[in-house]
Amino acid sequence: MLSDRLPLLLGALPPVRRVVVFRPRAGTDLRVLKGAEVQIVQGFKPDFDSFAKEGYDTRIAPEGQFDLVLVAVPRAKAEARALIADAVRRGERVIVDGQKTDGIDSLLKDIRKRVPVEQVVSKAHGKAFAFCGGDFSDWADPGPLHLVDGFVTRFGVFSADRIDKASEALVAALPERLPPTVADLGAGWGYLSRHILAHDGVEVLHVVEAEAAALACARENIGDPRAVFHWEDATRFTPPRPLDAVVMNPPFHSSRAADPALGQAFIAAAATMLAPNGMLWMVANRHLPYEATLATHFGTVAEIGGTSGFKVLHATKPLRRTATGA
Repeated sequence: MLSDRLPLLLGALPPVRRVVVFRPRAGTDLRVLKGAEVQIVQGFKPDFDSFAKEGYDTRIAPEGQFDLVLVAVPRAKAEARALIADAVRRGERVIVDGQKTDGIDSLLKDIRKRVPVEQVVSKAHGKAFAFCGGDFSDWADPGPLHLVDGFVTRFGVFSADRIDKASEALVAALPERLPPTVADLGAGWGYLSRHILAHDGVEVLHVVEAEAAALACARENIGDPRAVFHWEDATRFTPPRPLDAVVMNPPFHSSRAADPALGQAFIAAAATMLAPNGMLWMVANRHLPYEATLATHFGTVAEIGGTSGFKVLHATKPLRRTATGA
């Protein structure tokens, strides 16, 4: 993590007064920056809330110029490059930090072709390195990307360059008529939400997404007054009143490794949001073991469709438990 390598790198650099950290994950120890004015830039709501709770100046987008810009490398290569391009514009010196599994070695190689790299620290299966200046304008975020069917996406959001096959399978399996009050948990850039609103019966759709960039795209993609947008962690979202239905394609990665606990948390949370007669429709990769979790939180569970790679599950009769299943 950034906190493992940062003290070793900062010890060899001049003192800094004003610092911005792009995309650090919750739990990153930034005490080594004590004494500097620190701004955190993070669009993922759980991480945003974590740093804000610690008292940091936490924002979705950076503001101002800085002595030092720290880039915690995200999984998506295009997003990482865009962050580096922005970092060079905003700071005198840039530190890039990431794990080998997130492509830090490739980024270091590419940056060395453009500018001298001052120092490299290797530790904890990753690297951090510092450099100054350079022209990275060709790496900059181009703004909205346009997909088929008129959808807009951006660098860094899930399935930015294509319509997700799992969501397509879920759309194909939904009934023609849906209940009046629905939530799309983990809505991404709005593909599933737009299709939900095309079904008869829907009066209100809560579009719930933790990634600010994805939610901004959803706002552009869904021009329907029945949609209510929430920048929230779906596992902590509380609707204004119990819902008639939840429709979701939950994430199952927090890093490059699959983490079924994420989908399980979505299932548990969905059960707490639903009215006694509420229903859940969800899609998942066939290898993910969600049926047992569904049976814990719902009275009936059935597979109603899917493809060779994905299963669409329908659950009814939510059992009244907390979001943690207690």
